[in-house]
Amino acid sequence: MSLVSLILILIVVGVVLWLINTYVPMDPKIKSILNAVVVIAVVLWLLQVFGLMETLWNIRIGKTS
Repeated sequence: MSLVSLILILIVVGVVLWLINTYVPMDPKIKSILNAVVVIAVVLWLLQVFGLMETLWNIRIGKTS
């Protein structure tokens, strides 16, 4: 994936989220939950795009058998 397409996707996601926050009447709690879900999804997607998700799966916490 090229850097230009990555930036374009991030811009589109940001604009869509801004449009939803501005023009869709919602309870502020629901808006904050929606914003958090979108940010977490974008961060996980970016980790996957840059190949860091596979290295996170190899981290072990605690005893190994």
